[in-house]
Amino acid sequence: MKISLRAGERIYVNGAVLRVDRKVSVELVNDVMFLLEGQVMQASDATTAMRQLYFIVQLMLMNPTDIGAAVALYGEHHAALLAVCESRQMLDGLAAIHELVRTTRYFEALKRIRALFPVEDAILAGLAGVATEIPFQAA
Repeated sequence: MKISLRAGERIYVNGAVLRVDRKVSVELVNDVMFLLEGQVMQASDATTAMRQLYFIVQLMLMNPTDIGAAVALYGEHHAALLAVCESRQMLDGLAAIHELVRTTRYFEALKRIRALFPVEDAILAGLAGVATEIPFQAA
């Protein structure tokens, strides 16, 4: 796989952070886990349940030698999502994500989670609409 990076861009490869000082192409000749800088979510951006799940799986990918705490957190968060989700699309997605994480296919799990962001956004927008339609009753 050949990846092109711009000057100053970072790539996370098997837990290592590489930053290039000029435009460069990198060829990955074996299986590695990597994230491009644009795919990395900051903790402050993990503002919804699915974004938090993304952040947790991202931690597993970025630090593969020390994933114990992230795996435990993933298990708790995933179970909590399963308990509250009613959308068949979300439940199916969560099942697929769990299988990918179970088989350490973290990059593919991240792609699957990102694909569910619009579904989650729609659900949250619908819930916000319902909450604003409920009239306030004085006691």
